[in-house]
Amino acid sequence: MLTDRQNLVLKTIVEEFVATALPVGSRVLSKKDNLKFSAATIRNEMADLEEFGFIEKTHTSSGRIPSHKGYRYYVDFLVDKKIEDDVIPETLQFNALMTQKQIARDTAVKEAMKILASLTNYTSILLGPSRENNVVQKIQFVPLSETQAVLILITDGGHVENVTTTLPEGVDVALMENIIKALDKLLAGVRVVDVESKLAEGFEYQLYEYVSYKEEILYAMLKLLAQSLDGSTYMLSGKSNILKQPEFSNLDEVSTLYEMIEEDQIIKVIDDATQETGLTVRIGTENEIQAMDNCTLITVPYHINDHEQGKIALLGPTRMEYQKIIPLLEYVAKIMGDLYK
Repeated sequence: MLTDRQNLVLKTIVEEFVATALPVGSRVLSKKDNLKFSAATIRNEMADLEEFGFIEKTHTSSGRIPSHKGYRYYVDFLVDKKIEDDVIPETLQFNALMTQKQIARDTAVKEAMKILASLTNYTSILLGPSRENNVVQKIQFVPLSETQAVLILITDGGHVENVTTTLPEGVDVALMENIIKALDKLLAGVRVVDVESKLAEGFEYQLYEYVSYKEEILYAMLKLLAQSLDGSTYMLSGKSNILKQPEFSNLDEVSTLYEMIEEDQIIKVIDDATQETGLTVRIGTENEIQAMDNCTLITVPYHINDHEQGKIALLGPTRMEYQKIIPLLEYVAKIMGDLYK
């Protein structure tokens, strides 16, 4: 761990570089009101921070910039994750969405992502709630004619999926209703992702009297499952904000980064990041994709119920406003959870 004075010097270097995108020298630091030390003391602390690998010298200036290690330390130990007063006006824009009762949920979510990208000047990304852990609450059967019926699946997350199925030739509708009641009893409380294996097991041990209709029922149920599991959304806003950052003035780098986003590699990075609990900050090479070597990805899960959560993320340069972004993103994640509820 660093000394209190080194913490203060490093914090000031990071925040000055974030604000200006210019290397920070001891002369600049000596003019800061929060650093009541001599220029010589500041130079000595900077030399130690450089030796420890927290800051580094650029080729074009005598100043220093934070290294990835320096950003990592700053995020882990020096950022206050409470929402500051200057962020409160920005949270009010999200609160306004929650009060617009006439606005559709999907529209509100999309608008929230646009606001987040606009306020931060970074790229905002949302992964809609995964439904694989939803639990089957009810299966219903609605006859349409002698040959067709609608099969309905309702989950604990409030999702309703339906599929029209052709009834086996000559089947008694009352018998089909009995089959669906048996399925409802078999699958109630089962995770959606486990339904297929539960069905196979059920026909062998519990639904054997209906085995002659197995293929038709399995086909209809698997269509329902596919629809239910395919319900998650991917939303991205502010991709062009990358171009506004001085770190990405190299067109080749920007092109590679754009390709990574468009090929949906970013989704895998976000999914991997939130295997951990809560907020995750991945800086530079921690993202394990070369195109993101100069990027930070901050990811926060938002919770809807015990079985369902989505993810919200911001992609920007490593020179990110962590002090502002981290509490703001956690706040927006809570808003997202409320919107989906």
